Amino acid sequence: MAYRFDLIDLQLLVSIADEGSLTRAATRMHLSLPAASVRMKNLEQALDLRLFSRDSSGFSFLPAGQTVLRHARTVVNQLEHLQADLIQYTQEVRGNIRVLGNTTAISDFLPDVLNRFMASHPNVYFELRERLSEDIVKAVAEGAADIGVVAAGHQADGLVFTPWQRDRLVLVSGLAHPLSCQSSISFSEALGSEFIGLHEGSAIHFFLDQAAREAGKPLKIRIQVSDFETLCRMAESNVGVGILPEKVAARHARNMAVHLVRLTDAWASRELNICTRDPAALSPLARKLVDFLVQGQ
Repeated sequence: MAYRFDLIDLQLLVSIADEGSLTRAATRMHLSLPAASVRMKNLEQALDLRLFSRDSSGFSFLPAGQTVLRHARTVVNQLEHLQADLIQYTQEVRGNIRVLGNTTAISDFLPDVLNRFMASHPNVYFELRERLSEDIVKAVAEGAADIGVVAAGHQADGLVFTPWQRDRLVLVSGLAHPLSCQSSISFSEALGSEFIGLHEGSAIHFFLDQAAREAGKPLKIRIQVSDFETLCRMAESNVGVGILPEKVAARHARNMAVHLVRLTDAWASRELNICTRDPAALSPLARKLVDFLVQGQ
């Protein structure tokens, strides 16, 4: 007799892949950790297949598990589309949208536009997370995210990339720092200074580390912080210099004694693209958000 898959098991499977952890997946699914573990063990026993490799670092999907995961994502996505399609028969728009963005998108562009979208759609809920652009593209392609915002230049077959915003990276220093007398500088020249960096998991840290390697010079991180405001506070105290989006820097400069220095490198001026699967594969709710982003309403 064919095995009858349980929807919660499939949703849990997708959550494990998204979260990278059984513990976090169980929390997301409102299950206890033992209950989630038993569900996965029972699924393996029922299929008579090993789906996971379990070790100290957590769950990793074996080839059979990858196959089940791929189909589980399709089922879960189709159910989400069904719910979204039924919205037209109700009085209110409701649902969930999974959005991934790089550091600039998360810190500067998305908060305002999502706030305006949520104001007119009070029953829409978001999963908003920061990822590296290449990881965002992969997640959208696999159906782990509905919409991504990535730096231009990242491409993948079967995905649609729509130009959205432009941003420029600038260097910020305290007023007593030697670079405060500069109006512009190349990143290579700036690498002689000590830097205030974002945490290693941030997209912008990864990007700057790569740029320093290409310049053949070390990126000397004196202190790492968790957000742009703290970075500017540290720069104001002359702990070091930092690099961040110009709009964010200008906003903090209004209330802090910092100086902004234009980066002359071509890569400092960047375009952000909206990344999605084919519009026909998006839920109506996700398409509504994409239209909202593009039209800038």
